[in-house]
Amino acid sequence: MITRPSTHFLPRLSRVRGELHAAALDAFVVTHPANIRYLTGFSGSAGLVVITQTRCDLVVDFRYGIAARAAIASSRDLESAVKVVIPPESYDDTLVALLRESEAFRIGIEAAYLPVSRFNRLSMALANGVPTQHSTPDPCPILVPTERLVERGRLIKDADEIGTMKEAGRRIAAAALEVPALVREGRSELEIASDIEAILRRVGFERTAFETIVASGPNSARPHARPGARVVAAGDGVVLDFGGVYDGYCVDLTRTVQIGPSRPEFRRLLEAVAEAQTAAIAAVRPGVLASEVDRAARDVLTRHGLGEAFGHGTGHGLGLEVHEEPRVGRSVTGLPETPLEPGMVFTVEPGAYVEDIGGVRIEDDVLVTQAGCEVITRTANR
Repeated sequence: MITRPSTHFLPRLSRVRGELHAAALDAFVVTHPANIRYLTGFSGSAGLVVITQTRCDLVVDFRYGIAARAAIASSRDLESAVKVVIPPESYDDTLVALLRESEAFRIGIEAAYLPVSRFNRLSMALANGVPTQHSTPDPCPILVPTERLVERGRLIKDADEIGTMKEAGRRIAAAALEVPALVREGRSELEIASDIEAILRRVGFERTAFETIVASGPNSARPHARPGARVVAAGDGVVLDFGGVYDGYCVDLTRTVQIGPSRPEFRRLLEAVAEAQTAAIAAVRPGVLASEVDRAARDVLTRHGLGEAFGHGTGHGLGLEVHEEPRVGRSVTGLPETPLEPGMVFTVEPGAYVEDIGGVRIEDDVLVTQAGCEVITRTANR
């Protein structure tokens, strides 16, 4: 519920205020839980933040009052910058009251996370509090949809975040060393997945970042197969994809192992994917487009005749969410390209999936540095 002490919250709030100024917004309402945590350190299932140029209010209900105040108090730079507000009635009534008190006219909202029904309800409540057009020249407050005002800052990790993610990477790499021993003939995918998750808890993760994938034999040719009752057999390739959340931050790692006698066709897949991952990691450095990292992996697999067997992107950003920016995939018409910058953290996970042979995926997490990149999940058993 509470992040460790930090002096990085004020710069984050300042950055958002700069975004408000650039967008000519008087106030900004944050409703996405990951963004609330990023700006205030508070983590809970409900809450919102109202930011203006002069104040920041963290609105949480009675269940989270103590936790919210503790989160603010635990940070050396937030106690005088953020006020915790407990709604006497509903969240939206309190939100409307705060916005009216601020006299904000243009109010930014997170378009990706505010439902249309709530948008309409808030708009009507704000309009109902304004005198009629005939009695005043004052305009009615309006809600302005915005995109990525907070996420643009989250894209580059600060020193606190990098320290947390490196420690998370170290822990999941340690867990990965224990995982191959769990994959034995006669064990079901569900049993193996349960044991992986137990290891993640033992090494210090607060929870899994997603449902653990254990995909054996023919199931390995399905990139996001869910573990089931299938029992691992000799000759199977097994894809093991697992992630953990440490102090709120996600890491994600995939290894592929083969049980029993090595099949040449599967070994070919494994070697090609390993080569593709090595090429993609080597391409990571500041200034390179994320799509070029994808191309480095894709070119290797194409050269091995496996271009059509690689149907997903090469990676995705990591942080407070297991899938965030940057997107490391093919260039898409109409979407802006993302040049890599120091402080970005993302996965590098090429794969090849052939129905009659099986599938292989190898995934590590990298931090972009001034000199290139650092693999924060490096293990000896890749």
